[in-house]
Amino acid sequence: MAVNSVILSSVRAKNLTWWRFFTSFRMTMKLCMFKKLKSMVKAVKTEIKVYQLILKDRRTPRLAKWLLGISLGYLLMPFDIIPDFIPVLGQLDDIIIIRLLVSIAIRMIPKEVIADARENVR
Repeated sequence: MAVNSVILSSVRAKNLTWWRFFTSFRMTMKLCMFKKLKSMVKAVKTEIKVYQLILKDRRTPRLAKWLLGISLGYLLMPFDIIPDFIPVLGQLDDIIIIRLLVSIAIRMIPKEVIADARENVR
């Protein structure tokens, strides 16, 4: 009986050690994902501030201002070309259209304006 109880306590200790490792690993992964999410949110906020400064700058072409405004309006618009309740396609059209409009607008804006705006945000 003594040998069985020693083996059983050894198995319990190993399982407990494994569980502690697993839970600490899970907590580490959650913390890592939280830090990534936090840095992504910070980057988006920074980009929005940069775009605001670009829109206020007089050196920015009017067409670029219009495209940035249209992309912001499309993002906030309550209706879409493809409704959001359709899985995948509903969100995909938002991403594609907004990305396309912003990238075209950024290409039209002089590099000095973008550099100045980024410098002012930081």
